[in-house]
Amino acid sequence: MMASSFMDAALEAARAAATAGEVPVGCVIVHDGRILATAGNRTLRDRDPTAHAELLAIRAAASLLGSERLTACDLYVTLEPCTMCAAAMSFARIRRLYYGAADPKGGAVESGVRFFAGATCHHAPEVYAGIGEADAAKLLRDFFKARR
Repeated sequence: MMASSFMDAALEAARAAATAGEVPVGCVIVHDGRILATAGNRTLRDRDPTAHAELLAIRAAASLLGSERLTACDLYVTLEPCTMCAAAMSFARIRRLYYGAADPKGGAVESGVRFFAGATCHHAPEVYAGIGEADAAKLLRDFFKARR
C-alpha cells in the first residue's frame, strides 16, 4: 500500500468518529506494510480526555506486538498531533509520522511547542506533513461548521 492508501484508511476512521459525534480524527499504525491498528477519537464515548485516535492506536499496536516499543511502525493521522500524542509517539519510538491537516492552535509537531525539536525529546520520528491534507481539513471544517 502507498502512503495515500494508509491515509485513506485514517480518513475513514475519522469519518466514523464524526458519525459518532466525535471530533473527526483518525489514525492507523502500519507495520511491515500492513495496517496493524486503526482508531478514531473516542473522548466522548469513553469519557476520557486521553482517548485521542493516536493513543488508542498506539495502545492497540503495542498490545498486538507485545511490546511498548513500536520502532518498526509508521503512524498515519489526519490531524497534526497534540503535545500528548507527540509525546506518546516519542515514548513508543514510532519510526515515521505522516499527518494530514496542520493544527496551528493545538498541534505540537510543526506548530506550537514543536515537541520533537525540543532538547528533552528522546526520540523523534521522521515527519511527513500534508498527506491527504485537503480531505482531512475539509472533514474537520464541515464537522465544526455543522455544530455552530
